[in-house]
Amino acid sequence: MSKTINTLLKEMQDEAVTTRKMLSIVPEDKYDWKPHPKSMSMRQLATHIAELPSWVSMAVTTDELDFATSPYTPVQIHNNEELLAYFEKNLESGLELLSKSNEEKLDEKWVLRSGNDIYVNTTKAGMMRVSLSQTIHHRAQLGVFLRLLDIPIPGSYGPSADDMSF
Repeated sequence: MSKTINTLLKEMQDEAVTTRKMLSIVPEDKYDWKPHPKSMSMRQLATHIAELPSWVSMAVTTDELDFATSPYTPVQIHNNEELLAYFEKNLESGLELLSKSNEEKLDEKWVLRSGNDIYVNTTKAGMMRVSLSQTIHHRAQLGVFLRLLDIPIPGSYGPSADDMSF
């Protein structure tokens, strides 16, 4: 297995620990809450975070995603049990497909678009990095949502302010 694949697998597994912590504390009674009219709802945001490992699977098995021909239709999540199960299913699939891939495959081109509008034009490995970056980015958004609801935030790369005693 290549160094790139090993690195990506480790990053996915490491980030999954924090992602699980964050998704497990999403308050089910606040699934439809949003901090601003332009924001996603808590449910939309958490579902997107849970689906992001599937983008690794998609990068391994396809050469592009075109929203013009494949409109985005998120799964409907109703509770945290479903949310965490969805995350675990996507993570397991992403890890499995990535572990069976090879370095040459990861160097192939991958494009995210909507018709002629190109959002990301990179390699398959690059798209996997985008997926990890998106996970971290949206997890931070979820942290802000939770903070606004006065829900203690677990640490990500060390203790959070809620983990510290002052």
